[in-house]
Parts: sequence; structure tokens; C-alpha cells
Amino acid sequence: MEGDHWPHGSCDGAGRNLARLRTRASEFFESLSVAELVRQAHRHLWISDWMRIADDYRTFAETAREDRSTLIALEAWLCSLTAVEVARSLSCPGDFATDDLVEKVGVSLKGFKDDAGPAIERVKIDGFDQGELTGFFLPACHGSLAPVVLCIGDEDIMQGSMMSRLLPASLRRNMSLLLIDVGNSSARLPLKPAHILQCWLDYLEARGDIDPRRIAVYGEGAGASHASRLAVLDRRIAAAVCDGGIMTPVMRRASLSRIAGAGQAVDSGASTALAPSRRIACPLLVVVGSRSMVWEQDALELQAGYRQAGADCSAVVPNCIPHPLGEVENFVAVDDFTFAWLDSKLGAGRQLDPVTYL
Repeated sequence: MEGDHWPHGSCDGAGRNLARLRTRASEFFESLSVAELVRQAHRHLWISDWMRIADDYRTFAETAREDRSTLIALEAWLCSLTAVEVARSLSCPGDFATDDLVEKVGVSLKGFKDDAGPAIERVKIDGFDQGELTGFFLPACHGSLAPVVLCIGDEDIMQGSMMSRLLPASLRRNMSLLLIDVGNSSARLPLKPAHILQCWLDYLEARGDIDPRRIAVYGEGAGASHASRLAVLDRRIAAAVCDGGIMTPVMRRASLSRIAGAGQAVDSGASTALAPSRRIACPLLVVVGSRSMVWEQDALELQAGYRQAGADCSAVVPNCIPHPLGEVENFVAVDDFTFAWLDSKLGAGRQLDPVTYL
């Protein structure tokens, strides 16, 4: 990648350079091999290359800020965030750059927020008995009554990491984002996450710049289970990227197993899908893998059940590259597909295949 990763002059604020960088990152992931990935020297060289790319874009963003070229600076910050996330996806615990990568995400996110100014709102709402709730709202690029995606993280996924991936992926889609963490509130009582999420839906409905008929929910990690429960409970959700309710009974059985003790096995043969009366009414997408903690076979069985009932359920299976220290996922392809699917359900995007292998 030496020397050919970007011409500075092509960063024009229209997103074209970001699109080229994301294409290059996706192609990079697709070209990885297990044999090369397990070699520490190779991995560290790739991490260093992508960190350098991130630093170049950060420097360019700061220069554009001084020249009052806000749109160019914003695009450069998003490019920097994308490059950092590529490096972070390659790193393993104990790697030389782990702490540095976290710091770089924070620097680029702060730069983006500073240059975006009031365009990114630090939202605080009253959750009543649940205390003060906080989140970040990024409005659609243009137009009023835009669709909105409620993005839910959890304690295992830093909000900064989720934001640094989703902001660049959503740039070309005319939809607003509200990023929250249901585990990060000043709640005085341990109320259910679904109640907290419904407070956020009330907030979105009251805004004058979003279409209340086009509210989607997106969850990662445990947030994928929260998204499923919200889609079951609240008909205001028009589309859901979630686990389809698969993980709830699995986690419940694991909890019962711990309570019962290691010597008493708990039946694991029960269906993991939602009961027919508790199916999600809106279109849903299950992303197989670590984001939803759902296996491919479970997702396909869930989808078959939904299709048999005439419901709209899609699944996407990322191409994950295994290696002894974990696995590497082409997050660029996954995020781009996810937002294309959301666009197809909330906007005028083309319809996608019910099962997609990336």
C-alpha cells in the first residue's frame, strides 16, 4: 500500500474519496489469507500502513479546517476513522498499537464532531424513573422528515467504535442516526432496556425532522437482542437489524445452567426462534457472526420460519477469515450492505436477496 493510498486533492467533500477508500479497504480484507494473517510481522506491517493512512487523513482534515473547508475536513475525518477501524480489526490483544488505536479513534471522532458543529447533537432526555439518558443524533444530509436509525451498542462494544464505523457507512444514505448505549445511563432503578428504548422512540417521534413512520432499530452484541425485543413490543419500528430473538432463550438457558450448577445439564434442544405469537412484525435483517452472536444455521432456520409465515426476514453472512487469535471480518462490506438493506426498507433503495453471502 506504500505511497498509493490517496491523492490529497481528490478529497472534495462530496464523499467520493471516502467511497474509494472504503472500496480499497474492502478489497484489502477480501485479499487476506489465513497464512499471512497468522504471521505477526505481516499483521503489524498492515496495522502500521493503515495507521499511517489514518494519520495522513487526520493531518489533511486539520489543514482543511484551517482553510475553512468544512465539508472537505468532515470527509477526511471519516476517511481517518475508516482507516483506524481497519487497523483495529487486524490488531489482537497485546499488539503494539492497541492503546494507540483507541486514542486515534477518539481524536478523529472529536475532530469530526468539532467540525460538524451543531450538526451532531449531544442529546440528553429525561428517562423519568430511569434517570437521564444520553446519546448522539446525526441528522440526514438534506431534506426534512428523513428516516432514522436507532443504533444500540452494549458494554462490550465501545460507542466510539460503533460510531466510527457507522458514520462513514451512512454518509451516502439520506437517513439520520441516533447512537445510544442502553447500559450507559444514570438510571436509579434497574428497569428493562426495552423501556429505555421506548423513551428514545418517544423522543424521535417528537422531533420535527424525522419521519415517524420510518424508524429503524440496529443493534450490535447484546444490543442485537435489545433491538429484537423492541421490535416485538413496539409497532413504531419499521425495520430491524437484530438477532431475531434467537439469543434470548440461549442466554436464559445458560443462566439457568449456571444457577443449577455444572453438574445439572439444561436442555439445549429447544427451539431458539421466537414463538409464532411473538414474531417481529416489521422486516428484519440478521447479521451472522459476532455482531449478533448468531450462527449461520440458526439464522437460516429463523429465516425459513419467517418466510413460511409470509414475513420479511433476511440474513447476511459475512466472509470472516479465521486465525488462531480470532477472526477478521470485512466490516466495510457488512456495514455497506446493512445500510443498503435499511435504505431498501425505509427509502427507495432496490430490494436485496433474502440471503446474502459477502
